[in-house]
Amino acid sequence: MEPSISQQTSPGLAEPVKPPKSQSPWALARRKFLRNKAAMISLVFLLLVCAMSILAEPLTMPVEETAKINLTQMSKEPSAEHYFGTDKSGRDVFARTLHGGKTSLLLAFSITSAVIALGTLVGATAGYFGGWVDNALMRFTDFMMNFPFLLFVIVLKSIFIESSTGTLIFVISVLSWTGTARLVRSKVMAEKENEYIMSAVSIGCSAPKTIFKHLLPNVMSTIIVQATITLAAMIVAETALSFLGFGVPMNIPTWGNMLQEARSPDVLTSKWWIWIPPAAVLTFTILSINFIGEGLKDAFNPKSNR
Repeated sequence: MEPSISQQTSPGLAEPVKPPKSQSPWALARRKFLRNKAAMISLVFLLLVCAMSILAEPLTMPVEETAKINLTQMSKEPSAEHYFGTDKSGRDVFARTLHGGKTSLLLAFSITSAVIALGTLVGATAGYFGGWVDNALMRFTDFMMNFPFLLFVIVLKSIFIESSTGTLIFVISVLSWTGTARLVRSKVMAEKENEYIMSAVSIGCSAPKTIFKHLLPNVMSTIIVQATITLAAMIVAETALSFLGFGVPMNIPTWGNMLQEARSPDVLTSKWWIWIPPAAVLTFTILSINFIGEGLKDAFNPKSNR
């Protein structure tokens, strides 16, 4: 009896090895980002700051209490009762730092969302249509880019006598979207020359569908990295304006409002606990966002080995 085919198979021949499954660019980027220690530590720190800021009221006191003046607790050094001491008005610095983080981060995220949305819309429209549309939008972008930021804030401050967080979000957003618009425009102009975009147009895809369904998903990595850079810049902008007195009303705690007290030589030199805590948290928050941005930039870069 002749052996079967399976019996005739040589034992030395191994079964064919299945090729590994190819990973999507997003999966590869996620793996590279998770391997970036600096980015991961920064992300954990940022999430911790956000969590403590959100839980500021149950951890400390209601935000209304942070605005009340307590003459018996003025400029107290750090203690078990007041972890970061009190300021010149007797207000708890630890509570104001947490509540200030909530306000500053909420403003920064709101402004960043508005800036990215407006900049992406203008940049994608200009890059996709080109011609006179591109020329008109870019000339307007150049005008807004060269507009004096602080002067515009002062003018609006005089128009809106009672400043508010909504006014601040509007002012900064209107003047900060230009860089995003130029970046998105350049990426869209390069991406629209690919065959899949030409095929979508040839089969009758409308301009909005082509932009939002085909173009923007393929430049999303650039937009995400730009969003992290913008977030850090918006925290700095809000802090600077509040420090100069053009930002959030003084009765609302923010990191910028707290740092405003450091303008006093007495506070700067001998009452360090009033301004160092918000300054330290602000500095490390901005650094963490920048490290996260660098990590995302490396993760989305196929040529990066980091």
